[in-house]
Amino acid sequence: MLNKTMQHLGEERSAIRELFEYGNARKKEIGEDKVFDFSIGNPSVPAPACVREEIARLIADMPPAVLHGYTSAQGAYEARKAVSAYLESKSGVPMSADLVYMTCGASASLAIALNALFEEGDEFVVLAPFFPEYRVFAERAGGKLVVCPTDERFHLDLAALDGAINTHTKAVILNSPNNPTGAVYTAEEIEALSALLQRKSEEKGAPVFLLSDEPYRELCYGVEPPYPTKYYRDTILCYSFSKSLSLAGERIGFLALPKALTKAEDVFAAICGAGRALGYVCAPALFQRVCAACMGQSSDIEAYKTNRDILYSALTSYGYECVSPDGAFYLFVKALEEDAVTFCERAKRHELLLVPSNSFGVEGYVRISYCVDRAVIERSLPAFRALIAEYRG
Repeated sequence: MLNKTMQHLGEERSAIRELFEYGNARKKEIGEDKVFDFSIGNPSVPAPACVREEIARLIADMPPAVLHGYTSAQGAYEARKAVSAYLESKSGVPMSADLVYMTCGASASLAIALNALFEEGDEFVVLAPFFPEYRVFAERAGGKLVVCPTDERFHLDLAALDGAINTHTKAVILNSPNNPTGAVYTAEEIEALSALLQRKSEEKGAPVFLLSDEPYRELCYGVEPPYPTKYYRDTILCYSFSKSLSLAGERIGFLALPKALTKAEDVFAAICGAGRALGYVCAPALFQRVCAACMGQSSDIEAYKTNRDILYSALTSYGYECVSPDGAFYLFVKALEEDAVTFCERAKRHELLLVPSNSFGVEGYVRISYCVDRAVIERSLPAFRALIAEYRG
């Protein structure tokens, strides 16, 4: 009677969402100030001033029928033009408004791209640890997800990638800055990856695409993530304004192809077709225009950097193990026992809500989202200290 796969996905929500809902219920039971919810990547700093200013201007100046009406299926032309112009100015790679598709966030971008690219027998390679929904999106498109490990600091392991990519590989999904580790891949890494993908494409006789998932691009601390399009022409950019502009709930982002991408017009037609088939047409009209006016702006990431520094310094001083992240707003911390799920259950006794790493494709770690009010971090420190003391006996 029902699609059992869809029923299962509905009954077994992601570990992140499940913990988020648990936290909401727990806060009602004992008080919000007593629960230390580090579950979900929900931006905690205000949107930059340009967002409010542009919303006010649009409401005042634009007729409601236009402001809130349908755009073209692929998005308003002025929004797509702003995106392509900005990307070209930043990367130096020729772009076109005719190869930009406005979406309901990066999740929609990835789902559309995977469905557009998939042909029978295709595989998609992901780098572990990885955002758990990659598996959902890839398998729903019909593909097989191939998990490739990273090195001990969560950077690219090119030898492992060489072994993971074969003639069935349609694309590699890259996420930098990375969720959950905060790793930012260097230009040298991207250049080496590009050379590998070019060689694999030549061996295959068809492109191995690079899907670059970039919702955290602006959230970096002392480093700047390179644009993969500068190094590899068959790159598809998947972007969301959720983190950079603190607009997670507005669901707005884009897909963009460089002009040089192999058969770019055909690929874009497939993207439009996948968007149509999935029902991802006419992304929110108001926020298409707001984001077009705010290209290159970002929220106050110094607040996140301060949170990172406080939490990383405290946890490592207590004895927790963690690689200091260069971007995003997560700490990926080694659990105090092999079973991360059991560790997270013990953490709950201290009202610490941490996400176990199992669904991220690795075991023995937890993700801590530090995009929270500073007071939450400061109040949580005694609980983290008590937790590690409990393990030390």
